[in-house]
Formats: sequence, structure tokens, C-alpha cells
Amino acid sequence: MFCLVPVILYGCQSEKQLISRLWFYTYNAGPVDPQDTLITPASFLDLRQDGSYTMDFNGFDAGTWEFSKKQLILTDDRKQRTILPVSYVSEKNLQVSIPRKYFDFEGFSNASMTTAEDPFSRENNRWRLPSAAKETDQQIIARLVNHFQFWQTYFRWALTHGIQYVDVRSTPTPIKIYGNGFGLKPFDQLPAKWKAYFYDEEDCRKANDKIKVLFDNNSIAWPQTDNKYKMFISAFQQLQQKI
Repeated sequence: MFCLVPVILYGCQSEKQLISRLWFYTYNAGPVDPQDTLITPASFLDLRQDGSYTMDFNGFDAGTWEFSKKQLILTDDRKQRTILPVSYVSEKNLQVSIPRKYFDFEGFSNASMTTAEDPFSRENNRWRLPSAAKETDQQIIARLVNHFQFWQTYFRWALTHGIQYVDVRSTPTPIKIYGNGFGLKPFDQLPAKWKAYFYDEEDCRKANDKIKVLFDNNSIAWPQTDNKYKMFISAFQQLQQKI
């Protein structure tokens, strides 16, 4: 009887409750499409229980969501709707189907996270919003601070939830993260997606130069710990303060 309790409780959960989670893209199956390369292991869909969402599938987006009749309906801030047919959802897996193709996602709980603690909230992803005009030095610095803040919350999220491995290579960033430290990528090796956040190449170069000056003139006090997440949380906190 005790073994049946979890099954009964699971059955009582509505699909809307199940889908209200943080989802990471894992793989797709069906005809090959060049657009598929724009979706990476860092692509996410964060469906909050308050009906708000953020996502990044080749571009950061935010708005409200609803789930009805096996359809996930996303309405962005511009009032544009995207309808995603859902063929399957559980606590760990989500499958979105389109004609002759499907996309699979892995789910994580986001119920206990505040906006500040959520690495995928609007607050921690302002750096993903492309600039519509030239930015001042202070605006570029603010973009970099917010980017460092994202990494800090990302590693804290992984630490808090006991996640053994997180993808650090697919996220568009000028920072090259190693197992025991990080460095600055040369300008000609920056991800195209990162460059696209800036109004022009000049602003993007300014951002890279500011990080280079930061690295050249400051040292990171790495904490005495074997936990890599704690190391990077501390390091990105210091970068926010020093820049």
C-alpha cells in the first residue's frame, strides 16, 4: 500500500503542474533542418508557476504561458503567440512535437527559486537582450556585470540542486571556463550569438577590452575548496565587484 502512494500522488498531479518546470533541450528526431543547429544543450524554457516564462531558443524571450488541450501556448511581451504541441510530459521529460519531428527536454524543479535565485529569470538575463543603439561605457559594464551575475546564479543553482554536471560550453560568453579556472576568449573566437547582443563590432570590442583590463589588473582569490561550483560562485562575485 505504501508503494502505491507515490503513484497515486503522481496521478493526481495535473499536466499543467507537471509542465511548470525548468526545461533543457536534450535532442531531436526527424528530418534534418539547418535551424536545428541554433538549439543547443544550453537552450532552456523556464515555465514558472505564476504563469510567466523565459526561454532562449536562438534568442531570449519572455512573457506568459498557458497549457490547454496538449498545447503549450507562449505569449511574449510583444503579444505574439507561439503554440507548441506537447506529446508527452512528466516530472523529468517533455516532448514537443511538430510535423514529422519531435524535440525532447529534461526537466528540473523551479518551484522553490526566487527570481533572484533563478539563473534564467529576466533579472539575470538582461545581458541576452540585443542593444538597439550604441551603448555607453557604463551600459557595457552593466551588461558585463549582469553576465557575471548569470554565471554566479547558474553555478549556485547547480550547487543547491546537487546537479553533478552543467554545460558551460554552449552558453554564448566571452569567458572560457576550465575545470579549475577561466580566461578570456580572443575576439575572433567569440560566439556569433554573443557578438549579436551588441549594437556593432566596436561595442563588442569595448566589452572584450574591459574584461581584458579586468583580468590583467586584478587577481582572483580562489577559495580553498575542492567544490568547483563554490570556486566559480566566488570568482564571478569578485568579477562583478572589480569591474
